[in-house]
Amino acid sequence: MFKKAVEAKSHQRLSGADRKKLRRSIKDKFQRVSDSDLDALLPPKAEIAVAKFQNRVHVYAVEGGFPMFFDVDGRGSDIFPTVYALWIVPELLPAFVLKGGEVSRFVIGGADLMFPGITVPPEGLPSFRAGEPWAVKVPGNPAPIAVGSTTMSSDEALKAGLRGKALRITHYYRDLLWESPEGCYVPNAGFFEDVVFEDPSSLQASCDSDSTDVTGETSTDQQNNQKSDEVVESLDVNELQHDSASGLMSPDDGENDAATGVTEGMADLKLPDTASGNDPNDQQTLSTADIDSLLDKCLLQALHTTVKDKDLPLPGSTLWSNHVLPCRPSGITLDIKKSSYKKLSKWLQSKSTSGLISVKEDKHKKEVMLFTVNRKHADYSSFKPEKIRVEKSEQPSVQSANEVRTSKTLEVAEIYKPSVHVNAIFSAVGADPGKLFSASEATDIVFTYVEKENLVKPTNKSIVILDALLCDSLYKGAIKKGTTYPTEIHKKDLGSTFVSRMQPHHVVTRGNESVVRKGALKTIQLLTERRQGNKKVTKLSGMESFLIDAEALASELQKKFACSTSVAELPGKKGHEVLVQGGVIDDLARHLIEQYGVPKRYIEVLDKTKR
Repeated sequence: MFKKAVEAKSHQRLSGADRKKLRRSIKDKFQRVSDSDLDALLPPKAEIAVAKFQNRVHVYAVEGGFPMFFDVDGRGSDIFPTVYALWIVPELLPAFVLKGGEVSRFVIGGADLMFPGITVPPEGLPSFRAGEPWAVKVPGNPAPIAVGSTTMSSDEALKAGLRGKALRITHYYRDLLWESPEGCYVPNAGFFEDVVFEDPSSLQASCDSDSTDVTGETSTDQQNNQKSDEVVESLDVNELQHDSASGLMSPDDGENDAATGVTEGMADLKLPDTASGNDPNDQQTLSTADIDSLLDKCLLQALHTTVKDKDLPLPGSTLWSNHVLPCRPSGITLDIKKSSYKKLSKWLQSKSTSGLISVKEDKHKKEVMLFTVNRKHADYSSFKPEKIRVEKSEQPSVQSANEVRTSKTLEVAEIYKPSVHVNAIFSAVGADPGKLFSASEATDIVFTYVEKENLVKPTNKSIVILDALLCDSLYKGAIKKGTTYPTEIHKKDLGSTFVSRMQPHHVVTRGNESVVRKGALKTIQLLTERRQGNKKVTKLSGMESFLIDAEALASELQKKFACSTSVAELPGKKGHEVLVQGGVIDDLARHLIEQYGVPKRYIEVLDKTKR
């Protein structure tokens, strides 16, 4: 699953309600986890971030730390712990123990685990069902090297004579998910007893067991790649065929190449002690004065690089999460509560008093807003922002081709902003009413409130009793005067009614460009009509809603349909209209769907030339 690099669509912090939901999902999924184990993996006072990828995978990590869990479908029903989590709590999952290093080298290379490669204990094969998450361990060591899901039940495996695929590997040591954190963390000594790298020093060069600093990672990878090629040449072909025939690996495409980087003789590494300093959740401790100084530095960096005057006024929470936090040094968690200011509003007010910025509290949102930046201030002028390092691509032709494809990749999502009707519900559960939510996220908010206030009817679990706050949120201003307000609502109607009381927005993303607009998404209009001389002309408007440039589209259509095109401003409206000579309405609609990814439901077609 993590063999190929996939760019994340978004990175965001989990709200209090989402944190609770994640913890509940983990406790329901993994019966072995205790509250103390969960606190060790997801510390209560640490920020938890989620990265959402194009393939629907969600990765949950301690902010500034390491990925701990990943959700395969993003729905909370197929969650797995990472090897980092299993190194902290080794008994979180049941585990298959391998027969030896000959099997381990293929598992670490990304191959699925086969039954002949598993050590069956004297008491017999443990009981399991198909689709259960299991870990993989080497003999004599509690540190798992991979996680996956079983392909069949234990009864089916025994009937098959313990042949075939036992575990479909989803994540393993040294895949792209493991390499994603900044720095390398591995358990101390005795990690793998039966599997060793060709050069043990190469592992120590890239991953220092007492530190999370990156040292010589690029050169080490190059050395390992060169040595793996030498190892491949020295392997006996008959031996590899024998291993495959005996079921030691699953010969998926390209996995033999991935496995050749691991050979016999790996350095001893062991699980960390719970009291040792190698816990990935440990952060660098800073004094109050250091935090205050770091806050000022991050603010100045953000004002120089990402905060533009056209974006003002800016909510304080947006300034903090989208501009200040990304400017902090890697590996450091910046917590305003540990500063001398204690609150974000007090810190911004102090910067306003010094004259660097001007802020004002919004009485409706109850939040401090950044209005202006004094770019002539002495602190601003004397500060030299750090330059962002851009890595050069080794394959520019491939990169340019990918950019062309991503420029036409369209994503449309309907989102909602809390209105004055429902703000009280969001505040009651600790959610930020200034943020935007999907329909499912908003539904989770209202059900979290129902659970918190215990509003489910005892005699009928499908009915929710409406207290004063929830009743006002759902019906205040929507029911005629003199009409009695409802006292209860069915669960199936609660979510949709709650969402209907919010302000609709939509977000359109094409490649690296993303736009959030108020209201429902407007459609593209295609119209064909007759002109003088019985000639047909096709008009296209509304393409700006889907981040399509009118001039570029007109030039493209001119070449595609071999006809003249023109662009004109819409009279009395914002936007442009593309005129294409000829009755190409059907071909034009197909072009928008296939080349620009515009969903069919967002295209309105009207052909006035047909009777």
